[in-house]
Amino acid sequence: MTDEGDEGARVGLWVVVGATAFVVLGLLGGLAMRQVNKAPQAKPAATATAAAADSLIEGPITGDLLAKLTFEVGGTNLPADAGAALADVQARLAQAPAGAKLVLSGFHDASGDPARNAELAKERAKAVRTALVAAGVDVARVALRKPESTMGGGTPEEARRVEVRLVP
Repeated sequence: MTDEGDEGARVGLWVVVGATAFVVLGLLGGLAMRQVNKAPQAKPAATATAAAADSLIEGPITGDLLAKLTFEVGGTNLPADAGAALADVQARLAQAPAGAKLVLSGFHDASGDPARNAELAKERAKAVRTALVAAGVDVARVALRKPESTMGGGTPEEARRVEVRLVP
């Protein structure tokens, strides 16, 4: 009878030890995961700069209109004549004071899904920014303006444009 009681106590002891070990390991694992999630994530400089550059400015834009690029319906690829226009933009920016920026404004019309149109206008402006940065323009000198819907009797091409302005 004592052997059976000893065996039951031994099994009970192992269950308690196992459960305690499971809880302790779970807590340690949870703490380790929290520390990993808290650790600062190093972002590549280009990605961090591009993310900061993706913030959209609002309000009326003044400044010199340097270029107006029109896109295909539903497309975000730069138009064929964009190279010459963007080279002129780059030259004008190089001559501008150090604090001057380029502001890219994407436009869309009111037909269809407004959210999709606004996103398309933003993607077009980002395509222009990408081309300018690839040509050597500092991304910090390029700002994106909140997409704007065109109103009135403009041509369909006017609704698919990105304007590039030099803002002092």
